[in-house]
Amino acid sequence: MAAAVSTQMECAMKPFAIAALPMLAFMTVAGAQAPATAPVARMSAPECEVWARELSFAQSVARHDAAAFATHLESDAAFGASRPEPTRARDNIAKRWSGIIEGKRLRLEWYPTRTTIAASADGGVGDIAWSSGPSLFEDLDPKSPQRYRIGAFHSVWHRGADGVWRVLFDDGVDPKPVSEADAVAFRAGRKAQCPQA
Repeated sequence: MAAAVSTQMECAMKPFAIAALPMLAFMTVAGAQAPATAPVARMSAPECEVWARELSFAQSVARHDAAAFATHLESDAAFGASRPEPTRARDNIAKRWSGIIEGKRLRLEWYPTRTTIAASADGGVGDIAWSSGPSLFEDLDPKSPQRYRIGAFHSVWHRGADGVWRVLFDDGVDPKPVSEADAVAFRAGRKAQCPQA
């Protein structure tokens, strides 16, 4: 963990840090939270499919469903892609995420605020998409001096031959400490439906 992370928080999160941070790209709080006056991005119907799939991915962690989590991963996915030793392949990623999915010491939440699909060579809808939004870590240790941290994630999704979107790449940096009010605002910012164009 970064030097700014307290020793106690580092100890609490260390088993999860390798798994969580490569999966979700945790940016600075300023980058994670859009201003309240920022216009809402409108997305196409295909982009909203990726949006829904991202929410489903987050729900697999919220529900502690390791099997569902794995179904959201490409078999040859790479997490922590910019790091010296990325985690490669679905089974390895799922294994490293097992503690986070179990959710006994750390609760991880995230949701998309933007998805973008690349165009195909023929000008149609492509099979590669980018998804981003804020993420929240909650340390469940009641003695923790820093309960909440917020970052942001960026995921690259691929639509397979079966038409299903799965995560192909993810990467991350450390989230930043925030207050309980910031955590409440994070949860209030989750949209029930994709803002479709």
